[in-house]
Amino acid sequence: MTTLPNPGRTFPAAFRWGAATASYQIEGAVDEDGRGRSIWDTFSATPGRTLDGHTGAVAADHYHRTAEDIAIMRGLGLDAYRFSLAWPRIQPTGAGAVNQAGLDFYSRLIDDLLAAGIDPVVTLYHWDLPQALEDAGGWPSRETALRFGDYARTAVEAFGDRVKVWTTLNEPWCTAYLGYGSGVHAPGRQEPASALAAVHHLNLAHGLGGAAVRDVLGEQATLSLTLNLHVARPDDPSKPEDVDAARRIDALANRCFLEPVLDGRYPADLLEDTAEVTDWSFVQDGDLEITRTGLDVLGVNYYSTQRVRHYTADHVRSMADGHGASAATPWVAAESVEFLEQPGPYTAMGWNIDPSGMTELLTGLAQTYPGLPLMITENGAAFEDEVSADGRIHDAERVSYVARHVDAVGQAMDAGADVRGYFVWSLMDNFEWAYGYHRRFGIVRIDYETLERTWKDSAYWYRELVRTHALPPVEIAADLT
Repeated sequence: MTTLPNPGRTFPAAFRWGAATASYQIEGAVDEDGRGRSIWDTFSATPGRTLDGHTGAVAADHYHRTAEDIAIMRGLGLDAYRFSLAWPRIQPTGAGAVNQAGLDFYSRLIDDLLAAGIDPVVTLYHWDLPQALEDAGGWPSRETALRFGDYARTAVEAFGDRVKVWTTLNEPWCTAYLGYGSGVHAPGRQEPASALAAVHHLNLAHGLGGAAVRDVLGEQATLSLTLNLHVARPDDPSKPEDVDAARRIDALANRCFLEPVLDGRYPADLLEDTAEVTDWSFVQDGDLEITRTGLDVLGVNYYSTQRVRHYTADHVRSMADGHGASAATPWVAAESVEFLEQPGPYTAMGWNIDPSGMTELLTGLAQTYPGLPLMITENGAAFEDEVSADGRIHDAERVSYVARHVDAVGQAMDAGADVRGYFVWSLMDNFEWAYGYHRRFGIVRIDYETLERTWKDSAYWYRELVRTHALPPVEIAADLT
């Protein structure tokens, strides 16, 4: 667990080190200063939707503690901080009037980051859709994409003089398939055709939002999209049916977003695979010209891999895909595919730990889209952290996880992938969606009773990595102060 293939690996001086968060997971203050209601407010307040009924009403209380949290970032030496704007904090109903108090909050945050020498990397949408837009149809409705374009322009006009890196969407796969397919994420719908309509309207929203970024900022803009691309490996690569199972998942998980944005088309095999669910008539003339924005940098979120094979219906289908238990599946029109349990070790999320998947993913992207800059916008792990008698959180498993995955990024760079930076997930413990406060991803611990922040060993180790641009030995983490 602690041996690295290349101990002491170094990274270029221009390589950017950061940490990432999301608005609903850390901010709290859901009823303050004119913020509107989001789908996650509604979903988490619905009995049975989250573990122990946890909600993001307080979360890490970042809304009231930005100064303290920026001081932590400065102490870590971060080059950049990736955070998301809460759409309902800026535009309470998702349309019409803008909430000045919401704009002011983010303006202060951006100013304070810059004063601390930390570049703000802004995500426009990280899942907290205004509830009013969901009531009008949500992401399966074209109108939501149009409203997103307006919202994006409002945000870029407000902050574009100080923010150059703009990510339109975070993990649209989760929004579409977990929100409208399996229903394990907000808004909790289980409608396969709606999930595919959501895929397209999210791509359209990216195109409209990307146009706003470039219209306002011109050549100063850095446009990004963050995808949780799946590494789905065939169980038996010698079996054509298993290879086809992996192809089908690749179309649903990866190419349904990459190709509209980078190639201006939907994969022909995706349209064929899903023809019994929808005719894709929601794709209107000219839409793919809008979605084809190209990217200044592609954000890549990576945590684990999947192992798939053709399902023969002679046994109970295994669905160990890591995306939460549900009577419905996020994998629309993929009834012929099953997801197999993988060898450990595992994180507290039950996800397998396989850094080679990171290298495989990045090198594959570099081969398919040569010259496309890449950024690791999320990578990290949840473990059962405990406060030791000495007051420290000795999270050796997390240190090992991050070290091995950073090394995997380096291996991809050695093979030619143009990776520009790495953002650890997450800066702090937070509201982990349907898992509530039962999963801790942070390198900084949050005591949810007192809201006290405590650096874990992983934070001290990450600070050393940021300072030196070289992988420190994982064994020194517990001794760093």
